Amino acid sequence: MAADDITRAALERVAPGTDLREALDYIISARTGALLVIGDEPAVDRLCNGGFLLKAPFTPQRLFELAKMDGAIILDAECVSILKANVHLVPDPTLPTSETGMRHRTAERVSRQTAALVVSVSQRRDMVTLYASGEKIILEDIEVVLAKANQALQTLQRFRMRLDEAADRLTALEFDDAVSVGDVTNMLLAQLMVQRVAREVGRYVTELGSEGRLVRLQAGELTAGVEEDHLMLLRDYVVEPGPRRASVLRATLADMTRSQQLDHVALAETLGFSPTADVLEYHAQPRGYRVLHRIPILPGTVVNRLVERFGTLAGLLQASEAQLDDVDGVGTRRARAIRDGMRRIRQHSGL
Repeated sequence: MAADDITRAALERVAPGTDLREALDYIISARTGALLVIGDEPAVDRLCNGGFLLKAPFTPQRLFELAKMDGAIILDAECVSILKANVHLVPDPTLPTSETGMRHRTAERVSRQTAALVVSVSQRRDMVTLYASGEKIILEDIEVVLAKANQALQTLQRFRMRLDEAADRLTALEFDDAVSVGDVTNMLLAQLMVQRVAREVGRYVTELGSEGRLVRLQAGELTAGVEEDHLMLLRDYVVEPGPRRASVLRATLADMTRSQQLDHVALAETLGFSPTADVLEYHAQPRGYRVLHRIPILPGTVVNRLVERFGTLAGLLQASEAQLDDVDGVGTRRARAIRDGMRRIRQHSGL
């Protein structure tokens, strides 16, 4: 599992609105401190020494009361049962740790040695630290997370405006058959930047839990249609065609570092173009997926048949209604809708 996925899964477990977060709030308010180990029961059990076997149903109040004792508290993976309390944990002392306090050192080592989520609540600093697969995540105050989320939303809004401008420009060039590889990478970069900021907002939404409903709605509005349009762009311009190739390429682009994504030649190479000095000036011809996808009446299977028949957007634009009607699954009504739809898209793009 990627580091971002590990972080998001851990934050989701302790987000506001969950019973576990309620228990943590009780513990912080009382300044008792706590060490909680959640899940991976067989591996955790081998590290346990002493304590009390409980197997009691989990409630925030029970967990809070048990936290008043020394030692760790062991919960099942679903936080349905409190398995043990007042446990002394003995992880491998040779495992590396950057922590200095005994509780946090133990927490980090247990997370490295098992697949459990370990939660350490500092008694003196009112701070909650999560450890998952050795990853350290510090919980911040809701007000701080909300402020960061709102700032990220503003950034997302700016990037979405740039993406819409890039999309209109690319569409205009496509209808004029004047697209260069550089135009494609400009659009691709705009999509990747929106997706990158959207993932950051998504982490804040996860961390906010029940407090992040408004942020979630705003982010959803700002990212509507981006993923689908991104896939259609790849299907239009990837040198080696095919839906599977486009899906693989999408994952490859998402895993690129920010500096790699900002390198237009690297983006062109990822699409399959030769990484020459003047590659961005090469002519690129769209297959028509992105434009056809914007016509609501067309299912994906029909779009695929149209591209297979005519090959490029230029071929589609030159086709008559009778030629469109001749494609399996189109028919007279859809043929007319395709012509009208492409005309509207062309007008909207400014041509």
